Amino acid sequence: MKDNILIIEDEIDIAKLIKVHLSELDLHCDICTQGDKALQQALTKDYQLILLDVMLPGISGLDICRQVRQEKPLQSIIMLTSKTSEIDRILGLELGADDYMTKPFSIRELQARVRSQLRRVHAVVAKNSTEIDNRLNEEDVAEKSVPLEQTATSIGQLQVDHRYHQVTYKSKAINLTATEFELIDFFCKHPDQVFSRAQLLDGVWGYHHNGYEHTVNSHINRLRRKLEEDCAEPKIIQTVWGVGYKLNSTGVMPELTP
Repeated sequence: MKDNILIIEDEIDIAKLIKVHLSELDLHCDICTQGDKALQQALTKDYQLILLDVMLPGISGLDICRQVRQEKPLQSIIMLTSKTSEIDRILGLELGADDYMTKPFSIRELQARVRSQLRRVHAVVAKNSTEIDNRLNEEDVAEKSVPLEQTATSIGQLQVDHRYHQVTYKSKAINLTATEFELIDFFCKHPDQVFSRAQLLDGVWGYHHNGYEHTVNSHINRLRRKLEEDCAEPKIIQTVWGVGYKLNSTGVMPELTP
């Protein structure tokens, strides 16, 4: 079955061009040029990915992103912005977009970004299927499943379970988007190691292009809001000034009681 993509773009020529080149990846694409109609379509139909332009007639792309993220927390979204609208890129990411692209962009880069996002979507779908299978036949799965230490990464009170695509911290489930999950999983596999933004783009998003550092910054901010007690003084995901970011293993260790 083909993946379904919703292209929300008011310039119909650009939308049709995107559709043509995504069809080369064997994807089914719908086009919507009006903000209000696009929001309704995004909320009522199932899409593996939404390509969302910021500037739209009616409701803006930023408002669509905000409302879709509230109603569909796992929806994959790539924002499309103009080259000069840096604030829109930042706002889009802070509102929950998984990635962004600045116009004009190359078709090959677009295809690569789409493939990268769909890979994460498929991982979430596979996780949900595994959960259903486990509930249907728990004993059989228990016999066939690999040991927990091979399917989960644990650092102190932080655990990343790859079987169920779930992150828990202090025994509490943390709701993450597919991209946020891959970012914290990457950090957990390399505790206390410092990564530059370029290295994180390459290791998590699967590409390295100058000018897309906002993607990393915003996802770090989103993870901190979900994990840290005080985002102003993060103890888990820390900034190493002039270098990048690291997962501080000490910050997730159980507190010592006197």
